[in-house]
Amino acid sequence: MTTSFAARIGAAAGLTLMLAACGSTAAPERGAQGAASSATATSSAASEASPTSSASGSAAATTPARSGYVTLADYRADQDAFAGSDVVLFFHAGWCPKCRETKENLLADPGSLPAGLAVVEVDFDAEQELRSRYGVTVQHTFVQVDAAGEQLAVWTGTFTGQDIAAKVV
Repeated sequence: MTTSFAARIGAAAGLTLMLAACGSTAAPERGAQGAASSATATSSAASEASPTSSASGSAAATTPARSGYVTLADYRADQDAFAGSDVVLFFHAGWCPKCRETKENLLADPGSLPAGLAVVEVDFDAEQELRSRYGVTVQHTFVQVDAAGEQLAVWTGTFTGQDIAAKVV
């Protein structure tokens, strides 16, 4: 089987980019879980500029704030439910081993995220507008936002619900 020069260069460049972006200067403690592949959640192709909109206080006053691990589509569909929550956008790529590990950890132990903390999976490859808005240049980046979608904190390198909760401001 012959492979074109362009295809070999593209594959090599993609692998180099993937390995560089998944790299970390400090190796955080990790559980002994394998990197089993799981289906990547599909994010909404909504064209709104903000992941959040101003939520009325009435939803937060009548029902407890929603928390846990959710897709961007679910978050956008019911933003009022997150009005009283700390919201962290998780820029996830299905091809990133660190992203897959974090998602596995969060799904395997939903109780690791405290009540009132929502981690929203954002497709790193598809959500160019959100990446640009928050200056996200590598996957496995976390951005805490307020109810108006303004950035409060940004970090990389957390793998568990407890680690994420510790970074929330």
